[in-house]
Amino acid sequence: MRMMRVKTYEEMSALAASMIGAQVILKPDCVLGLATGSSPIGTYKKLVESCEKGLLDFSGVRTVNLDEYCGLSGDNPNSYRYFMNDNLFDHVNIDKANTHVPNGFAEDLEAEAARYEAFIESLGGVDLQLLGIGHNGHIGFNEPTDHFPATVHTVALTESTINANARLFERREDVPTQAITMGIGTIMKADKILLIAGADKKEIVEKAFYGPVTPEVPASVLQLHRNVTVILCEN
Repeated sequence: MRMMRVKTYEEMSALAASMIGAQVILKPDCVLGLATGSSPIGTYKKLVESCEKGLLDFSGVRTVNLDEYCGLSGDNPNSYRYFMNDNLFDHVNIDKANTHVPNGFAEDLEAEAARYEAFIESLGGVDLQLLGIGHNGHIGFNEPTDHFPATVHTVALTESTINANARLFERREDVPTQAITMGIGTIMKADKILLIAGADKKEIVEKAFYGPVTPEVPASVLQLHRNVTVILCEN
């Protein structure tokens, strides 16, 4: 594991974008695992800038997102499909048909989870997985529990996660209470993992990467991965 500490969000975003960009250059048809939330917005902005300058070519890239809210269609501004289009896909030369987000609007969520897991495997797995981390240590929407979920699954969101996400919705009661997410096992199959965390996540990062491996801190399992880079913004 590499722990990289930077002073500003701008530095973190630039460094993360350079690592993702290097993956795209190294393997133009790579599979990128992508994340949502406030942490990667700056990273995506830097990737868009590089593409606009002709430094990156996303035409052969395929993407799979970590998660999606249940009950929101892709055209809902609070959905993660909308987030990805708005922050990245609409602004780079990627084929939208090669961008994939779990369908949280599916009638049969268990079947959708199985389909998405099989689909990731059909791509040959993820070359580089971008992650954020929740204040409770969740990665994707894998909340603290008594076990590490192996595959894509639906999950009931904890009160702390609902409260953290409420700022993005008009009303707290509008926040979905369920999500569909890659499992811990799915994430751990990625060849490389890049986790970015803002200054407000310093305490949970220390707990996850320097404490015991436990499903009560889901991100702690990343200690067991063969190729993890953590970029922590300290200010």
